[in-house]
Amino acid sequence: MAVLRRLRAPDGCPWDRAQTRHTLTRHLACECAELIDAVDREDPPAICDEAGDVLMNLFLQILIAEERGEFTLADVWKNEIGKMIRRHAHIFGDETASTPEEVTALWEKIKRRERAGKPEPESVLDGVPQYLSALARAEKLQKKAAETGFDWTDETGVLAKIREEVEELSRAMDSCDADAVDEELGDLLFSAVNLIRFRKREDAESLLRRANRKFERRFRFIEKNLKAAGEDPGTVGIDRLEALWQAAKTGEKE
Repeated sequence: MAVLRRLRAPDGCPWDRAQTRHTLTRHLACECAELIDAVDREDPPAICDEAGDVLMNLFLQILIAEERGEFTLADVWKNEIGKMIRRHAHIFGDETASTPEEVTALWEKIKRRERAGKPEPESVLDGVPQYLSALARAEKLQKKAAETGFDWTDETGVLAKIREEVEELSRAMDSCDADAVDEELGDLLFSAVNLIRFRKREDAESLLRRANRKFERRFRFIEKNLKAAGEDPGTVGIDRLEALWQAAKTGEKE
């Protein structure tokens, strides 16, 4: 914070002095993405570096609030420590929870208690951030709706919905209605997220990142082999590309 105060001083760095809480959010999104990428790579030095960048951005946000007389770094820590103690009543209080699922249920119960006395939101969906990725926001919206009982009873129901969406997509494509195809593609994605959410394992973002990495790994295998053979990816044809793709899959299994 001392370094940042110096940078934000009247004779400090022009770039740091020009930053606002709104300009910083653009950098924060990038820094968080780089941290997640470092975590996915299991790269401790990079995690250390990127975690520092994220913290620096957050401290700048806090410093701007201090300059405006809104809150201080001490206020942030006091608020967060109090929240963590309050919501871990099975550790610091009289509640009991012995599994991650019980802890999650207790967390939600305490959050509802904290909201007591406050104006009721118009919808249970009001608290879902607008700036999440579309994939993460779909999952959040579904979780909030599920809290009201609007949910599937088993995985087969969600899978049936996915099959229904595939059929609707097929009919839209047969009709050559581009707008309908776009809408059904969105519905299919939303239904796939629903199955991921219902299974209560990994989140949709994590699974798609893993699928992205798998695609990238296999495509790089294709590029490497074509380069070694002196071949051009743009001219070898789909059969050659598919053969190398299958070779990449076989190599992974072996």
